[in-house]
Parts: sequence; structure tokens; C-alpha cells
Amino acid sequence: MPAEELVVEPLVAARRLLGATLWSGAVGIRVTEVEAYGGDPAGPWPDPAAHSYPGPTPRNAVMFGPPGVLYVYLSYGMHTCVNVTTGPDGTAGAVLIRAGEVIAGHDLARGRRPAARTDADLARGPGNLGSALGITLGDYGTDLFAAKSAIRLELTPEIIEPAAVSAGPRVGVRLAAERPWRLWLADSPAVSVYRRSPRAPRLDRPA
Repeated sequence: MPAEELVVEPLVAARRLLGATLWSGAVGIRVTEVEAYGGDPAGPWPDPAAHSYPGPTPRNAVMFGPPGVLYVYLSYGMHTCVNVTTGPDGTAGAVLIRAGEVIAGHDLARGRRPAARTDADLARGPGNLGSALGITLGDYGTDLFAAKSAIRLELTPEIIEPAAVSAGPRVGVRLAAERPWRLWLADSPAVSVYRRSPRAPRLDRPA
């Protein structure tokens, strides 16, 4: 089963998701940028920047479940962010889909993203990606590999070559900001701009 390919540590799962296609109805997006997140201190991948770090809550419950499930949350109360759960059932982990290239359903995506200047802008950035796909909080917990799901994930047959992938620090997090768990396709124009959180410690100061 495809979900079994995500029963791995978050960074490995993030690399596996690069180049995958995320479908929501008629809109299909090729994933060009991802960001890995671990879990709570009791798990194998403690990550103070992860929503799962304090332990299970009603909000983050799916992060502690099986892989291949949609974890959706609002950023700043308005941007819908799309995540895929990873790791074995019972161990928290997820990958934020930060950006992608629209490969199908362009007209529908443009209607949802009228401010986008180019096709490359349609799903560049996690909030824009969620908008282009029309994903809402009501889609939380969707099984992305179930045949009848309205939102589906198709993994690529082969993992992207390492030379085609760039890595760097995560965007907008205050804790563990230097962890190089953001990955992107180096030659894609549909990748977001890196912005370091103003709340993160300065690089010339100890964390």
C-alpha cells in the first residue's frame, strides 16, 4: 500500500513526497516544496516546532495516527495549511506541503487564487496551496490513499534524485529554526521565498 512508504522518519517522508501529486477534485498539484515536522519528547523525533510536541490534543490527534492522513490547520486564523501524516501509527510526525505546481484544473485554481500573477504563483506558499486546492478545515482527517476520497495523494514511482533537491531551514518557526527540514525542487519556479521568523533567535546569538 502507498501509505506504507510514509512509515519512516519525517525527513525521509518529506523527500518521498517531493514530486508527488495532490488531487482535490479536478485540481491537481505537483508537490515542489515540503517541510518536515516530528513529534513529542516521548517519540523518536522530538521537535519543539511541531504541533504534536505537547502531546495529543483534539487539534493534532491525526498526527499520532497512521500515515497518509490529511492534517489541516489555520495559520494566522485565515490560511489553510495542508499536511500529510507520516511515521507508524501511534508515533507523531507530519510533512507540511509548502508549495506546488498546478498541473490540472488551472481555471478552477485561478478562480480561487485571483491575486496570483502567474501560474507559478497559484500554489506557491502553504496558504496559497490550500486555497488553490479548495481544502478547508472540514477535510481534516481525510485518508489520502482511499479510492473514494475527494482529496488524494499519488506518490511518484521513483524518488527524486538527490542532486535535484535543495534543503534549508524551516520557515516561520521560532523553535528549532535551524533544522534543515525544508526541502524543495531546485529547478522549480513554484517554490516559496524563505522568510525567517522574527521570533527565532538571531543567527549570531545562541539559541
